Amino acid sequence: MELQRLLSFTRKAVDEYDMIQEGDHIAVGISGGKDSLTLLHALHGLKRFYPRKFELSAVTVDLGFEDFDLSPVQDLCRDLGVPYNIVPSDIYNILFHIRRETNPCSLCAKMRKGALNQEVKKMGCNKVAYAHHKDDIIETMLLSLIFEGRFHSFSPKTYLDRMDLTVIRPLMFVDEANVIGFKNKYRLPVVKSKCPVDGYTKRQYAKELLHQLNREHPGTRERMFHAILSGNLTGWPERCIRRR
Repeated sequence: MELQRLLSFTRKAVDEYDMIQEGDHIAVGISGGKDSLTLLHALHGLKRFYPRKFELSAVTVDLGFEDFDLSPVQDLCRDLGVPYNIVPSDIYNILFHIRRETNPCSLCAKMRKGALNQEVKKMGCNKVAYAHHKDDIIETMLLSLIFEGRFHSFSPKTYLDRMDLTVIRPLMFVDEANVIGFKNKYRLPVVKSKCPVDGYTKRQYAKELLHQLNREHPGTRERMFHAILSGNLTGWPERCIRRR
């Protein structure tokens, strides 16, 4: 995927869900994976021409894995001129050595987001951007249906009143296949996950199920996404189309 196409998808999300206001300071949550590095490029590119001016920073919560080298991400942020903070944590040790969690994903996500949001506030940001793409939104809906018995997925924009912080998801219209294409074309410096349960989670199950359904019934994926956008889900903001 070309950068121009990525910027088009990103602006569509930002405009239709009113994600960016004049004077915002947005922190991009960087895991080191393809999704977050693509989001960094997307918002850096958007910043050059978007009519509402905003600041951009990046932050990573280091979970404490051994040999997790973030220097390629530091180099990228330096090249883009984006301030970058790394937050050390003991999350890996807590989950796998102290608590010995057999299903650590939910608690890990909660602890990671807590550390991330606290750092974002210290940095003076009022918004944090997560790199969830279209496939993530559909997979979350499947997980919610299968394991919770409700039709739900995370919102494009969420205000966290306790933190006075707004979460935005500008890649919501971008397919994962396009993220992979962007990563390959622009040779993003992906830092491989060191998590021992990576690839063995319920989310991985939902990803494989979605691929199977779409293979057996072409168009299923897009129909599911349309159902989410038009489903009046609790917590979702209204879509709006701003004139450019």
